[in-house]
Amino acid sequence: MTYHNPPTPPRRSATFDDAAMAEIRRAAATGIYDIRGGGTKRPLPHFDDLLFLGASMSRYPLEGYRERCDTSVTLGTRFAKTPIELKIPVTIAGMSFGALSGQAKEALGRGATLAGTSTTTGDGGMTNEERSHSERLVYQYLPSRYGMNPVDLRRADAIEIVVGQGAKPGGGGMLLGQKISDRVAGMRDLPKGIDQRSACRHPDWTGPDDLEIKILELREITDWEKPIFIKVGGSRPYYDTALAVKAGADVVVLDGMQGGTAATQDVFIEHVGQPILACIRPAVQALQDLGLHRQVQLVVSGGIRSGADVAKALALGADAVSIGTAALIALGDNDPKWEADYNALGTTAGAYDDWHEGRDPAGITTQDPALAARLDPVAAGRRLANYLKVITLEAQTIARACGHNHLHNLEPEDLVALTIEAAAMARVPLAGTSWIPGQTGL
Repeated sequence: MTYHNPPTPPRRSATFDDAAMAEIRRAAATGIYDIRGGGTKRPLPHFDDLLFLGASMSRYPLEGYRERCDTSVTLGTRFAKTPIELKIPVTIAGMSFGALSGQAKEALGRGATLAGTSTTTGDGGMTNEERSHSERLVYQYLPSRYGMNPVDLRRADAIEIVVGQGAKPGGGGMLLGQKISDRVAGMRDLPKGIDQRSACRHPDWTGPDDLEIKILELREITDWEKPIFIKVGGSRPYYDTALAVKAGADVVVLDGMQGGTAATQDVFIEHVGQPILACIRPAVQALQDLGLHRQVQLVVSGGIRSGADVAKALALGADAVSIGTAALIALGDNDPKWEADYNALGTTAGAYDDWHEGRDPAGITTQDPALAARLDPVAAGRRLANYLKVITLEAQTIARACGHNHLHNLEPEDLVALTIEAAAMARVPLAGTSWIPGQTGL
């Protein structure tokens, strides 16, 4: 009798998988690097790798319906005459008019105001709709200086100097020509329909000493009233935080690589920067070493989705968080009700990230008047406010369960990690042990 071994099934390469080969073919056919919006799609250590230790015998929990858990935060207490008082420690990140439609910017302002928090202009200047519907508005000062003027600096409630962004630390912003409408072009003082790219570094300074001078200029322009934020991408958080403080920042905004962007090279999004989980503790350490933790506030961003994420960021030492992608989803971005329209673009609702093309069926990341009209800013603002309310309630629930009457009382001792990587990054013990990799023995 003859025996035949079954044929060995074909094996695909783990290195050259379908996505890698498709990108090689695309690059070979076009000679152009891939540009997209959104954030990183690769799996990274994140807040899901941490768990809270609720109160039992050694801690006493708070009763959720009878005992208060405060959520308020004040940003800009170091030098500013008029710090920003927020009811919740969740702010809206900078997303420009140009990247977003006017309706979307108005909706962000409406939602933030209803929730008692702030929103941020993004690159490209301040619109009247955004200012009029935002009780607290942070004005971004970027390397492009698009739309920059002293009048709007004074109209803002705070100024955020953007040195870097988590999705592309070391890289400048991009806004392609199909989104440069007459109004966007007018605000940026650049030609309509022509690709616009912001420089990767500010033209006004070459380091922290020069930046200190620029901050003093901004304080003089605004009569020392406005808090000055400095935003950095998650690359070298200890030193970047320390240098921001040295330059005179009231607030440091730290953005991890899970944060989104309107448009940049895919290689930037996936391969530059660090996860926010790896950035928080070094930044907090820098503030502690300078004796300024809680005096200079730390706002962190990059993939914040839920109240659990908020609570974990605060437990690691942040004063507040900032959301961008989650806010757009709350407004209605990637909504399955537009699935047929997303399919017509060759994608699906949950995967759409070609924001730079300006064809968003939800009317959010577009300058097409017909598409933008699909978004009702009043209804979208209410959805955002509802979402902010829910994640705040979730964070309060966790804080009470850990025995705390303020979200800022959450601490690293309330956390354990599920993986060695998360334990090392967050500097909390691996669950079931007292081991913090790189710091303690087994």
